[in-house]
Amino acid sequence: MRNGVQLITYPDSLGGNLKNLKIALDAHFPDAFQGIHILPFYPSSGDRGFAALTYFEVEKSFGDWGDVAVLGEKYDILADIMVNHISRQSEYFQDYLKNGKKSKYSDFFLTLDKIWEDGVPVTSDVEKMFLRRQLPYSKYGEESVWTTFGKEDPSEQVDLDINSEGVRQLFIDIFKHFNEQRINIVRLDAVGYIIKKLGTSCFFVEPEIYEFLDWIAELADSLDIALLPEVHSHYSIQYKLADRGFWIYDFILPYRILEALFDKNGAKLCEYLKSRPHKQFTMLDCHDGIPVKPDLDGLINTAEARRLVDRCLERGANLSLIVSDKHKDADGFDVHQIRGSYYSMLKCDDDAYIAARAIQLFTPGIPQVYYMTLLAGENDYEAVERTGEGREINRRNYSLAEIEQAKKKDVVCRQLSLIKFRNEYKVFDGKFEASHLEDTIMLCWEKDAHKAVLEINLSTNESIIKYIKNKKEEMLKL
Repeated sequence: MRNGVQLITYPDSLGGNLKNLKIALDAHFPDAFQGIHILPFYPSSGDRGFAALTYFEVEKSFGDWGDVAVLGEKYDILADIMVNHISRQSEYFQDYLKNGKKSKYSDFFLTLDKIWEDGVPVTSDVEKMFLRRQLPYSKYGEESVWTTFGKEDPSEQVDLDINSEGVRQLFIDIFKHFNEQRINIVRLDAVGYIIKKLGTSCFFVEPEIYEFLDWIAELADSLDIALLPEVHSHYSIQYKLADRGFWIYDFILPYRILEALFDKNGAKLCEYLKSRPHKQFTMLDCHDGIPVKPDLDGLINTAEARRLVDRCLERGANLSLIVSDKHKDADGFDVHQIRGSYYSMLKCDDDAYIAARAIQLFTPGIPQVYYMTLLAGENDYEAVERTGEGREINRRNYSLAEIEQAKKKDVVCRQLSLIKFRNEYKVFDGKFEASHLEDTIMLCWEKDAHKAVLEINLSTNESIIKYIKNKKEEMLKL
């Protein structure tokens, strides 16, 4: 995997399909990205691709495997596997509904008798769980099955029993297929929810989860596929994964950058940058939201967090909230994620946005740029109103003509200049240091004869890079 900037996009967000995605990249961003995280491009019955029917097909309206392979000739391709669940419309679950215990897929799913011996939920057990819906199961006809996610009732996303031999074989088949299709990074979506154990939160249950992660890591390694577990949890859990050699997401960085820019103070950001693991994927925003709880539990106090959240709300953001009372803060603070365009949260201030992106690109790890903020996209309130889905605020689709127009924005051009520097200047696998002095942040990289220092004045949001070229110091004003 290359140490360069990656794009995050839905398969239909930049031009409507995968062919047009390539056209857009070739025409407007030919050297900007070294990898692409293509959000789920499989046939799906909901959750914008995250209720996959199968991983062996490409949704016809997006294209076909040939389109994925063409992109894979130039870019590292990152794809999702929702290891926790699959669509209720999938052949696996539909066969189970039709044939019950006689179905060859009957052991794929978590009927309640696999959780409670008599199949009857116990309220005190459910109250301990980290819930993503009011009840963690749905009734399909006469059968109740575990469903961690889903706004519908019954849910569109049915949990898989990862201890089932059939499910394990399904994962083996998927990974082999991905390997054949030139996919070289797999994100394990919702992997923290795979273990259901009474008496626990049913989220990242140790040590059981490590058995699965070690098993799937061995499978991925055998096919030369990198893994990226997606786990929204207390930061200490992320660090445990890092200690075991896994790539992890830096879900703390987006909040810390906002905080530094809002408060005009880089102390907490720099303190964090000095201590975090380097083997991380970084971003500013994505298709969900900016993480708050439980990712930053123990790192923030709720009074300060409320002020930051309120400022984002004033600028049009909406919130995802913690469902279970047990996992809210003692004072009731319950913000799971702040949803909106990062550009809008910075009040569409070009200098502030460039400062934020510069900090991210200078932070150790693999930087990812979400397509909306690539184009300096703003909050899409109409989409939220139309769909009733708060996350749609940051999921606008662009036509090829709209991409061409957005590319002309000064802030987009400035951002591309910064991305070019991050991709081409050969220092970002060297020695890293972070420091601050009053209202100035300094992020420094050194390797051999190369050196690059990012300086950001938080009072003015002015950003410059000082670097060595041909033994002379040069300066790039962002």
